[in-house]
Amino acid sequence: MQRSAVAGGAAALASTAALLSPRLLAQATYTGDGLAPGQPDTDYKPVVVPNGVKLPYKIVDGVKVFHLIAQEVEHEVAPGLKIKGWGYNGVIHGPTFEAVEGDRVRIYVTNQLSEPTTAHWHGILLPNGMDGVGGLTQHLIQPDETYKYEFVLRQHGTFMYHPHHDEMTQMALGMMGLFLIHPRTRAENPPDREFAIMLSEWKIVPGTSRPDPNEMTEFNILTMNAKAYPGTDPLVVKTGERVRIRLGNLGAMNHHPIHLHGYQFRLVETDGGQIPESAQQREVTILVPVGSTRTVEFVADAPGDWAMHCHMTHHVMNQMGHGALNLIGVDTDEIDKKVRKTLIPGFMNMGADGMGDMGAMGMPVPQNSIPMVGGQGQYDPITMGGMFTILKVRDDLKSYDDPGWYQHPPGTLASVATDSDLKRDGIQLPSKQTS
Repeated sequence: MQRSAVAGGAAALASTAALLSPRLLAQATYTGDGLAPGQPDTDYKPVVVPNGVKLPYKIVDGVKVFHLIAQEVEHEVAPGLKIKGWGYNGVIHGPTFEAVEGDRVRIYVTNQLSEPTTAHWHGILLPNGMDGVGGLTQHLIQPDETYKYEFVLRQHGTFMYHPHHDEMTQMALGMMGLFLIHPRTRAENPPDREFAIMLSEWKIVPGTSRPDPNEMTEFNILTMNAKAYPGTDPLVVKTGERVRIRLGNLGAMNHHPIHLHGYQFRLVETDGGQIPESAQQREVTILVPVGSTRTVEFVADAPGDWAMHCHMTHHVMNQMGHGALNLIGVDTDEIDKKVRKTLIPGFMNMGADGMGDMGAMGMPVPQNSIPMVGGQGQYDPITMGGMFTILKVRDDLKSYDDPGWYQHPPGTLASVATDSDLKRDGIQLPSKQTS
């Protein structure tokens, strides 16, 4: 066999190995230790975390030093619902890490919980002893202990962190967060606005404040950055801006098909890395599996108030339960009269004509509960809660504060059809049905 053929075969094997090895792929873009710590606004544009906070750091001898504190936290999921959960540094979910590929990070984790914990850096390539799996790669961090993790960031993308000890309990109570790593070399056409959102799910029995970590199916609060609508902040952008949205899912059981109205976006990145432009898909809904991240981009060229939400319909309702009777089409007037007369004054069955009016009826609910409650829209109640937010795109923005409701130009708002409309277009209305 000729030497050139051997060399060619070796090169092919090396190329194949690079394709199969994430570490080789990461090393292909990583230039080694000793890089200056990446700085916000110089090396990267900081990401916006709606309803969230960033974890501060300091630089010590060229190392970015962070301090994460696991502790019990009281958190407002939405107006009218507060929970007693577990989080980090006084917030649920935990604060977002933001760093740059090539940074050396040193992370101190202090445990103020009543049980041991660890910290796992989900999706990040690092030495085995820094992986944070209790009992397997490290001793547990006991209450009142502080552990130190240190590694070099050899990749960029959207990643997450969470405990890897009693995670069923600790994650169900809120212990998770995002870990964002920017590329060392800035992209030629970077986004103008970049948002990061963590998706999660909870079981919170109406009238209680402690999430139930034993639940496996009936999650009744679905959140974006630990907020359920109407507690979610809008995503505010200026018309024409390039927008990137990073989505992570550390919920217990459910994948989430996140749907954006008014736009087609491109899937540009997963937690496995960037997707070549030739392979990027155009979508209007992106499935974010449990334990994964997805990143999408689009140009905000259509002004308006555009809904963004999970398309599992029960995931945009607050504190629903599976025990409610199906009364659609049932005449409950006589039953209601008897119950009001003999048992409960003011009683009224719900759901005979659908569930859309429940959020606006003002019925008494258990304390610290938001059953079925959505938010008040510009025109009528918005009958969605949970994993729902609004992308607000405006032509003339002086700031990125909430600009209020979109004012539709004449002729661009759906309205009641007039008799003349119907007559002009030959629309015959069906006769009214009688029961």
